[in-house]
Amino acid sequence: MNVLVIGSGGREHSMVKKLKESKLVDKLYAAPGNGGISQDAQCVPIKDDQIEELAAFAKEEDIDWTIVGPENPLAAGIVNTFEREQLQIFGPAQEAAIIEGSKDFAKGFMHKYDIPTAAYQTFTDADKAKAFIRDQGAPIVIKADGLAAGKGVVVAKTLEQALLAVDHMLVENEFGNAGSRIVVEEFLEGKEFSLMAFVDGHRVFPMVPARDHKRAHDGDQGPNTGGMGAYAPIPDLSDAVIESAISDILRPAAAGMVTENRLFTGVLYAGLIETSDGPKVIEFNARMGDPETQVVLPLLENDLLQVIIDVKAGRDPQLTWKEAACIGTVVASAGYPGTYEKAKPLPTMEGAEEEGCFVIHAGTKQEGDQYVSVGGRVLLAGSIQKEQQAAQEAVYRFLKRFDASQDFFYRRDIGIADKTEKA
Repeated sequence: MNVLVIGSGGREHSMVKKLKESKLVDKLYAAPGNGGISQDAQCVPIKDDQIEELAAFAKEEDIDWTIVGPENPLAAGIVNTFEREQLQIFGPAQEAAIIEGSKDFAKGFMHKYDIPTAAYQTFTDADKAKAFIRDQGAPIVIKADGLAAGKGVVVAKTLEQALLAVDHMLVENEFGNAGSRIVVEEFLEGKEFSLMAFVDGHRVFPMVPARDHKRAHDGDQGPNTGGMGAYAPIPDLSDAVIESAISDILRPAAAGMVTENRLFTGVLYAGLIETSDGPKVIEFNARMGDPETQVVLPLLENDLLQVIIDVKAGRDPQLTWKEAACIGTVVASAGYPGTYEKAKPLPTMEGAEEEGCFVIHAGTKQEGDQYVSVGGRVLLAGSIQKEQQAAQEAVYRFLKRFDASQDFFYRRDIGIADKTEKA
């Protein structure tokens, strides 16, 4: 079959690498792809928001399956467009993707269906939001309602930080329309984890849980980012907590979306926190997580395309997982998640396999015989080993090649300093 992956980040490169293993795949395309993806698939110069052009390409090239990586085209209705054109596509329709596209919708939905989450209030008026925050006190969480590339969340430890976040979002329009409405949430304490599942209507097929590190610097310090690394599985996460997350969160969410006439087909991502009252939802996403995908898909024994075909056909894909640990650490441009320079040359990636590692590209492009940076998160170095410690050691040995450069940085404690995290 001919398969098209939409997107240009690390998640999409990981999907492409997994699909490349499939005996069902004949020709593999990516739109627009990136420097690393170009080594594994044919990149097509169509952006992920050019929905009509993507549909036309799928028809011209007889694409049998299109798989959507990022959230923006899902929120814009790419699945609706493709299905109107009778093109096979994997991902939720626009009406279902709202579970990620609007945090206000998601919170109201969870409240309606008794899905455990933090208490909250929604505001469009800065003065009213500030009055509420002063009444509640800090720590407290402020979130932009819409899509903000994983950066529209402020975990305010002080009242001053919280009030400043309100000004950034509602007064200064830091996130544009995405921040014209904000959700102010109760602060929850505990360890975070991510649980993704293939979903079709009421049917829910969970993946291996992963833990993502969102803070920019070691020890979970610094600003929130799109994710600086992840690992799976999670040694300190009990089977009871995982089962609770499936039965009390994922299944009720899938069923609730059916009831709301927003039937969800695709990958439902639950960003969760393990509290003293059990797991609670921090956020829902309508697609695979990034960088969680990069450490979960390598552990999947199944053929990814066959899984997608089975899920869409109403069959149990019978997911099986490697008895192993996978860790991935992100290399980012100096300055990320703030301003950073592009077009910085990367050291060679040769020798990764010999060192027991794999490399997933995100913000790269190829110039001649080398890669240069074009994004904030540049790439992820990962390793699969029987034991987590061996995977950590392999990753950090490999990443030493970046230590001589002032242009990049990476966290040195992914999966190592696994202290209590807060959200």
